[in-house]
This record gives sequence, structure tokens and C-alpha cells, in this order.
Amino acid sequence: MTTPLPPREVLLDLYARLVRTRCFEDTVYNLFLTETMPGTVHLSTGQEAVTAGVCAQLRRDDYVVPSFRGHGEYLAKGGDPRTAMAEIFAKATGCAGGTSGSMHLSDPPAGIVPGVAIVGAGIPIAAGLALAASLRRSGQVAVAFFGDGATNCGYFHEGLNLAAIWRLPVVFVCANNLYGVSTPFHETTLAENVAERAAAYGLPGQRLDGNDVLAVYQAAGQAIAAARRGDGPALLECMTYRFHGHSRFEPGRYRPPGELDEWRARDPLPRFKARLLEADPSLAASLSEIENAVQAQIAEAVEFARRSPEPVPAAPLQMVYHGETPVRPPAGRSRRRRVA
Repeated sequence: MTTPLPPREVLLDLYARLVRTRCFEDTVYNLFLTETMPGTVHLSTGQEAVTAGVCAQLRRDDYVVPSFRGHGEYLAKGGDPRTAMAEIFAKATGCAGGTSGSMHLSDPPAGIVPGVAIVGAGIPIAAGLALAASLRRSGQVAVAFFGDGATNCGYFHEGLNLAAIWRLPVVFVCANNLYGVSTPFHETTLAENVAERAAAYGLPGQRLDGNDVLAVYQAAGQAIAAARRGDGPALLECMTYRFHGHSRFEPGRYRPPGELDEWRARDPLPRFKARLLEADPSLAASLSEIENAVQAQIAEAVEFARRSPEPVPAAPLQMVYHGETPVRPPAGRSRRRRVA
């Protein structure tokens, strides 16, 4: 039996989240090719269905802890593309004042805590946010996004175990793109998949097609609803693939011949669009409208970033805190500060 499609407004919302992330990352990639942007970047092109499907089930006040490949998580949760683009441009109007770059995007009003560049470190942070929500009885849910490489880190096991024994409202989402940098998953563990590890902590674990945004949306909806009503955490393993290398400067030559082509044939965007048009051809105009609106939005974000001022040299010091007081070097004194 074919699962009924969600309402039209949900389908269009999912498509908009997919297109926004793809357009943003394609734009960023091209800007890096022309050396317009500083630093490096970790793209999630090809993995958009994971973040779109999960975040579409969240409330605005729910928490998301992005991975270091976090553009999609930031955008799908409702982060502002302008401040994200400005941050990657290292401009003062960026979401962190131009001091953090691509790997630490954040938007607290949208429930997005700063991304964590340490592999797997966002997992216990999400558990802590869920603990706070539980103590406040706020009904909020936290979601941790991470890759398959994080599942062999201590953070993964400690975070899942703690969340399980305290039945915290948190959902752990593994975007398994088959590689930790350049190392295939099957070379790092004898377990056949990530989802089966949930059983060791008494959690439900599910492996699903991470390139099918509706499959992710439905599985995430069930896990998030269970967490919100007090049934505890869950682990979702979304099988997907990144179309680019690990980072901007990594070509991905370790992939077997033909593997990338096979996954490109399962690209979540054209796959979802084809399914929508097959179910309802009248959606064509709405989909085109979304595509045009997103392209204009991302183009405006680039212009906003280009026009924005550079951060002042003291900006990083203004974001360092000791208790409630910002740390600023006294006039005429050394800028070095001993931290107890």
C-alpha cells in the first residue's frame, strides 16, 4: 500500500527547504571556486533530504545542534540565509559577527545553537539541551545531527546512554554518507549499520532512505512526537551521500568508479519533484515559483554579504565571557589573559 502524501502545504514547504539548501550551497561552492570567499567549507550537497525532512517536523523553539557540515541544518531549521552568507564571507553582519565561519553557524531565536566542529561533540550538547527542556517542562525537543564518522567517538555512546537512562526528549540523526573524511564506514566498524547500535542503550533505532525526503519526514515525525510526549530518545540513520569531497579542497578520489554517478541518479531534489508532479501535475507552477523565489533570496544574501562591513579587530574579544562580564583588555595592558 502506498503511503498517502502529506497535505499540499507540507509538500511545498519540504520542496522549498530542499531547494534553499541546494541553491545556497551551489552558490557558496561557486564563490569558493572564484576565490571570493576566505577559508574553506564543508558542503552537504546531496544530503538535503535529511535536514529538510527532520526540521520540517520541529517547532521554532525546538533545538537543533548542527554538525560541522551544517549549512542544511541551519537553513532547514529557519536560519537567515543572509547572516549565514555574511558569516561565511567573514563579515560583521554574519550570525557570529564574522568570527566563526562556515562550521559554527547559529541562530538562537530559530533554535539553532552554534555548530560544533569537533566530530560528534554536538551529541551530548543536544542531550544537555533536552535535559534543560525536560526540567523546565517546556515540551521542547532537541535534535543532534552528525555523520557516520561520529558514531565511533565516545560522545556518541555517552550521549545516547545518558539520554536513554533519563528518557530525554532528544532525537539523534545520523546522516550516513558512507565516509568519514576518506575512510569508508565498513573499514571502521564491524557493525553493519548505525541504527542497530541503539539497541545497546534500549533505544529504538531505524535505518531509512536518507534521499527520500518523505521517508525522513515521516520517521522524524514519529520520533519527535514520541520524544515530546515523554517516551524518550530515538536514533535515526539516514542513508545518503555527499556529492562533493569532505571539504572544499578535497577531491574525493577515494570513491570507487561509478559510485558517485549511482548516487547522483538518486538525487533527492529531482526525485522529490518528479514524485510531486506525478501525483499532481498542477503543482508545476508552484514548484517553479519556489525555485525562482529561492534563487532571488540567495542572490540577495550574497549582495548583503558583499556590502557588509568587515569585523573590527576587537570583535573576537567582545565575544569572550567570564561569568556575565565580557572580557576586554584594560587600556595599556597586555591582551593576554590567564584563564583559571
